[in-house]
Amino acid sequence: MNDNEEPHVTIITGRVFRKKGGKAEGIHVFLVAPDDDSAVKMALQALATEGYAEAELDQIGDIDGMPEEEPHASAYQGALEGEVAIVTFDDL
Repeated sequence: MNDNEEPHVTIITGRVFRKKGGKAEGIHVFLVAPDDDSAVKMALQALATEGYAEAELDQIGDIDGMPEEEPHASAYQGALEGEVAIVTFDDL
């Protein structure tokens, strides 16, 4: 990667549970990591730190540019700044 290139922001989607067998919440986790394995490890660590007991991760991929809508735009910016940003929503 060149110094003037933005790093690739990874998104991981899935569900989390505050307690085992509890109500599911949907998640989108935004972060910058060197590879998919590191991204998953970083995401799981951040979710555990936030108090989630279980996580089911479904998909991982790169985001092509800043999302237009909040809270995803802020999460994307946070990832560029080195954060592991977690967006939660009620699972359907």
